[in-house]
Amino acid sequence: MPDTSESPASPTPADLMDQLARVAAAYYRRFAAAATVHGLTLMQGKMLSLLRGPRPMRTLADLLGCDASNVTGIVDRLEARDLVRRETDPADRRIKNVVLTEEGERTVRLIRSELLSDPTTLEQLDEDDRRTFGALLDRVFPAPTAPTA
Repeated sequence: MPDTSESPASPTPADLMDQLARVAAAYYRRFAAAATVHGLTLMQGKMLSLLRGPRPMRTLADLLGCDASNVTGIVDRLEARDLVRRETDPADRRIKNVVLTEEGERTVRLIRSELLSDPTTLEQLDEDDRRTFGALLDRVFPAPTAPTA
């Protein structure tokens, strides 16, 4: 006997955007809660999480989608708490890089640990699913490339 059950309709791009917006909002609510535990705002936590290595202040502004003057204020507050420091870029002394301190690295690890402790996180995906999910995200939202001079 043939299968007469209908397969679910494929989601439209608008459906996917709505789903993505819902997921992003849920992620940032959880991220903000984890950052708050460490006395950080959402933007301060986001900045710390972006510092996997030295980053110029201009790059941080681009990644955070905010004005460079906002980044200066965020860095000032994080620096006052000994979570980041500014370093002159060895290749161009006009550029100030922001770097995590040991305390900043510890704070980022704690925030990530708290985010991954929820049973609904990406930890529930097996290695193949994570690889597929990562590849799909890279296709839809490719990482920005650094401008060439």
